[in-house]
Amino acid sequence: MNLLIVILKKAELITEICKELAEEGVHGGTILDGTGMASVIEKMDDLPIFGMLRSILADDDENETVKVMFFVMDDKEIEKARTTIRQVVGLDEPNTGIMFAVPVSFVEGLGA
Repeated sequence: MNLLIVILKKAELITEICKELAEEGVHGGTILDGTGMASVIEKMDDLPIFGMLRSILADDDENETVKVMFFVMDDKEIEKARTTIRQVVGLDEPNTGIMFAVPVSFVEGLGA
């Protein structure tokens, strides 16, 4: 089992991702709202070294909210999910998101 984590900067794609995953038989997951670190740095007043970075980030409204998706799945399911998410999001493009998995040593409460 693995924990698949997707941090999605293109939050507007969340509905399409969920629809496509459901059509592929992937149903169990959790979605949280998040904030990118760049948004936090942009608002800091006590870091003068980041002044230039702050001015660059101020023009980028996409840093405001990200969606964080969590899925606990076996290897077969994870490959379906990865393929589907890649097709919808286009993770090879900059500023779209990141997807990774970590091994899970045990799982309780999945109902299976």
